[in-house]
Amino acid sequence: MRKTAYQKSAIVIGSGFAGLSSAICLAAEGYEVTVIEKNSQTGGRARMLETSGFRFDMGPSWYWMPEVIQQFFKRFGRSLDDYFHLQRLDPSYQVIFSRDEAVSVPADYTALKKLFESIEPGSGARLDSFLQEAGYKYQHGMQHFVRKPGQSITEFMDRKLLSSLFRMDMLTSFHKHVRKYFSHPRLLQILEFPVLFLGAAPEKIPALYSMMNYADMQLGTWYPLGGMHRLVSGMTTLALEMGVEILTDTEVFKLNVQHKKIKHVHTTRGCFSADVVVAAADYHHVDQQLLPPEYSSYSARYWETRKMAPSCLLYYVGVNKKLPRLQHHNLFFESDFSQHASCIYHTRSWPENPLYYVCCPSKTDRTVAPPGMENLFFLIPTAPGLADNATIRSYYFDLLVERTAAFCGEDFAENIVFRQSYAHSNFVADYHAFKGNAYGLANTLDQTALLKPSIRSKRVQNLFFAGQLTVPGPGVPPAIISGQLVADYIIKHYKGKMDESVI
Repeated sequence: MRKTAYQKSAIVIGSGFAGLSSAICLAAEGYEVTVIEKNSQTGGRARMLETSGFRFDMGPSWYWMPEVIQQFFKRFGRSLDDYFHLQRLDPSYQVIFSRDEAVSVPADYTALKKLFESIEPGSGARLDSFLQEAGYKYQHGMQHFVRKPGQSITEFMDRKLLSSLFRMDMLTSFHKHVRKYFSHPRLLQILEFPVLFLGAAPEKIPALYSMMNYADMQLGTWYPLGGMHRLVSGMTTLALEMGVEILTDTEVFKLNVQHKKIKHVHTTRGCFSADVVVAAADYHHVDQQLLPPEYSSYSARYWETRKMAPSCLLYYVGVNKKLPRLQHHNLFFESDFSQHASCIYHTRSWPENPLYYVCCPSKTDRTVAPPGMENLFFLIPTAPGLADNATIRSYYFDLLVERTAAFCGEDFAENIVFRQSYAHSNFVADYHAFKGNAYGLANTLDQTALLKPSIRSKRVQNLFFAGQLTVPGPGVPPAIISGQLVADYIIKHYKGKMDESVI
C-alpha cells in the first residue's frame, strides 16, 4: 500500500493477538501499518509446531468468550465462518480426581445441574443463583470495565457503572464467595480451577472472577477446527486483506527517541519509522531494554515488585496409538490444590506432586495427528522465574506420562514418537517474557484497570502498549480487546498533523 501525503503510519512490534488486533484496527482507519515480528510465524504464544504429521498449538488451547472474537471480525464486515469453523465441545472438559474417578462437565445446562445435584444435594438450585450473579458480573464487566483504556479515573465516573460496581464483588475473595453456595470439595475444585492462572490463590482473587465460571458453564468451551492457530491464521489473513505489511524473522533491538518521540525503530532488517509505535511485545522488555533508560515509564524496582501470574512447563507429545478415557480437555486434579498453589504463589518452587492439564485435540480433530495416533499437550502451572533444566524437564515428563497412563489403563511410554518440552527459558528466548512468565500480571485488586502498566508511554509521546501486561489482562479474548483499546485510543486522540504533540 502506497502512502499518501497525509496518510498516517504505524509500526506494531509483535504479532500476537494484541498486535494483530491493533494492526487491523489501525489499518481499517487508513493507517499504513507495518507489523514487525521476531519469530518465523505470526501468533506470539499461539504459534504452531508442525512435525511428523502432528500439528501442536504451542500456547492457548482453551477457547472461551466466543462473542469477543465474533464481534471483532464483525467490526470489519467479516464473519468467523469466512476464516474457520468453531465447534462447541461436549463434554466441555473432564476433571480427574483419581484413576478411578473422573467427572465430565456437560455443555447442556440441565445436565450440568443434575451433575452438581448428584455430587451435593441442593447444589443444582444454588448453581442457578451462583451463575445468575456470575452472569451479571460478566455482562457488566465486559460492557463497563474490560473495555476501558485505564487512563483516568473519570472513565469510571458513570452512574450505571458505579451502581454496578457494588455488585461486582471486588472486595470479597473468590474462595469465600464460592463457599457461600457450595461445600463439596469436588465442586469447589471444578469452580476454582479457572482462577488458577490468574496470579494468586483463590483466597487472594476478587470474587469478580466468578464471571469466568459463567463463561465456562453458560457460554461454553469451543474449538476452532484445525487448532487454535486457525484463529491466528484468520486474523493474519484479515490483516493482509486490510493492507498490513507483516515482517517475520525481524527483531527490534533498539528504539531511538528524539524530542520525546520515537524517531527510528532499529531491527535486524534495517531501520523503520512511523507516526506511532504500538509495542505489543513484552512490556517489560520494551520499557527496560529497547528504550533509552531516561525514557522508561517504570523503574526496575517497579517491575521487580509486580505480582506475576504463573509460568508453565509444557510438553508437545505425539503417540502412535489411540488412548482410552482421555477427552479433548483433561484436568488432572489428583493431588492437593492448595499445596500446588502454595508452590506457585508462596514458596516459588517446583511442585512435588503437581496438578496438570492434558489437551488431546485429536479426540475432536483428525487433522492434528496422523491416522490412529494422538496429539497430546501437557501443561504444569508453575511459579515464574524458576530455573529450568534438562533434568527437571525429564523428571516431570516421566511423572506425567506415568500418571496419565495409569488413568488411561494403558502404558504408552514406548509409543511416544515425538516429544518436545517448553518452559521458562524458552519463553524468555522466544518472547523476552519477563521472568519467563506465560500469563502476564496477576489479576489482583492492586493490579487492576488504572493500576496496570499504562497503554501509553509516560515519556514518549508516540509510543503505546498492548498485550497481557497492560489492560485488560492476559488471555486470548483480553489480548484481542487490548489491541482494540490501544488502536481506538490512538485513532481518537491523533487528530490533525502528525508533527504536532496532540496526544
